Amino acid sequence: MRRLCAAFEERGPAGLVSGKRGQPSNRRLPDELRSRAVEIVRDRYLDFGPTLACEKLLELHALRVSKETLRAWLIGAGIWIPRRERTRAAHQPRHRRECLGELVQIDGCEHAWFEERGPVCSLLVYVDDATGRLMELRFVEVESAFDYFASTSGYLRRHGKPVAFYSDKHSIFRVNHEGSTGRARGATQFGRALTELNIEIICANSPQAKGRVERMNKTLQDRLVKELRLRTVSTMEAGNAFLPEFMEDYNRRFGCTPKNPHDAHRPLRSDEDLSRIFTWQEERTMSRNLVVHFKRVSYLVEPGPETLPFAGKRVRVFQWDDGRVELRCEGRLLPASPFDKNRCVDQGAIVENKRLGAVLSVMQASQLQRDQARLRSKKVTLREKERIVAAHVAARPSTADSAVPDGLSEVSSFLERFEAEQKARQKAHNNRAALRRKALAQGQRPA
Repeated sequence: MRRLCAAFEERGPAGLVSGKRGQPSNRRLPDELRSRAVEIVRDRYLDFGPTLACEKLLELHALRVSKETLRAWLIGAGIWIPRRERTRAAHQPRHRRECLGELVQIDGCEHAWFEERGPVCSLLVYVDDATGRLMELRFVEVESAFDYFASTSGYLRRHGKPVAFYSDKHSIFRVNHEGSTGRARGATQFGRALTELNIEIICANSPQAKGRVERMNKTLQDRLVKELRLRTVSTMEAGNAFLPEFMEDYNRRFGCTPKNPHDAHRPLRSDEDLSRIFTWQEERTMSRNLVVHFKRVSYLVEPGPETLPFAGKRVRVFQWDDGRVELRCEGRLLPASPFDKNRCVDQGAIVENKRLGAVLSVMQASQLQRDQARLRSKKVTLREKERIVAAHVAARPSTADSAVPDGLSEVSSFLERFEAEQKARQKAHNNRAALRRKALAQGQRPA
C-alpha cells in the first residue's frame, strides 16, 4: 500500500496501473512450444478436436499443454472454428400434407410421465402431418417391435391404412444390412409387416425433418404430465385408459382443418389378419428329422404323412408377444412342440440401447435368484456364503439414494434373515466353546 500511495502521489491515477499491462505474462508458454504443437496438429491431427489432440500430444509427443490453451492456439492458427462462429444449418419449414392420412409421423419419447408417482416409461406418439391431430398414444416400458405392433394395429383398426409412416432411423424401422427376412435391401420386422399391408415407411434424415412429432413430444411433456397429475394417474394401465379422452380433447381444440377434405386412409381388407401380420416372423430350414431351431429352442414337428414331405424345406416361424410360436410351411400349419428351453441370457447378447434398462433389471433379478440358490446349497461353504451376503449388503442401495424394487424385496429380506441366522449361529458356537474352556479349566470333562 505504501508503494501504491507513493506512485499515486508521483504520477496520479496512472501510477496505480500495473506496469505489466499489455506485456506477455511471466507464466506464458514458450513460442517454440506453441509453434511445435500447432505444426504437429496441422500435420497429423487436423481433424482432431482440441481435447483429443491434447491427449495425443501428451501421449505420443510428450507435449504437456492444457486443452483450453491448445484450443486458443488452434483458433488463432485458423485450424479450429469456435461453435459460435460455425455456419448453422438451415432447416426451413415445409408445407403440411393436404389430406388426412397421407403422412403420419411416429416417434417414441422416454420421459417421467408419472413424475415421482411411477416409473419412467416411453410414450409412442402418432401425429397426422396434415391436421396435427393425435392419432394414437400408448404408454410402454421401452420402445420395441411388439409395442409398435400393438400400437399400429390399434391405429389401423381405428382409422384405416395411411399412405405412409414417417419415423426416425431407429433399428425398429430401418436396417443397413440384409435382414432375417432375406430381402436384398434389408427389412425390419416392422417394415415387413407394413409391406404386407401395402403401407410405406419413410425414415427422416434428421430430427428437424419430423419436427411436428418432436414438438408434439414437448407439448405432451407439459400438458399430459399435468393432466395425469390432476387425475393422480400413476400406472401405465391407468394412463392408457385415460389417453383416448386426452386425445379427443386435444384434437377438438388444436386440430387443424386439412386443405383437402379427402381422407387418404384405406380400409382393411377381409384377408388382412393383423394378429398374424404383426408377429415376429423369420424363416428357418427344417431338418430331415423334422426339427426347427428358433431362438435357442428346438421345435419337434409331429411326424406323419402330412408333415414328412416338408422335411428339409424352408419353414416360416411366427412368434406372438406372449411367446406363442407357430410353424407354417407353404401356408399350412405344422403341429409342433418345444423340445427344450434355455431361459438364460447369453453373455454376448446384442441389446438395443433403449431396451437396456429393462434388460438390466431382468439380469439383476436373475443374479439375485442364482445367489439365493447358492446360499441354500449345502455344497457352498459358510465362508463363501458370508462373502455373497457381504457383497449384496455392500451393493444394496441406501434408503436415502433409492428404494429397493418391489420384485427384489423378497430376496433382500432373505439375505437379511440369513445374515441374522449366521450371527446367531456364530454366537452359539462361541458360547459352547467358552463352556468347554471353562470346564477344562476346572478339571471337568466337557459335555
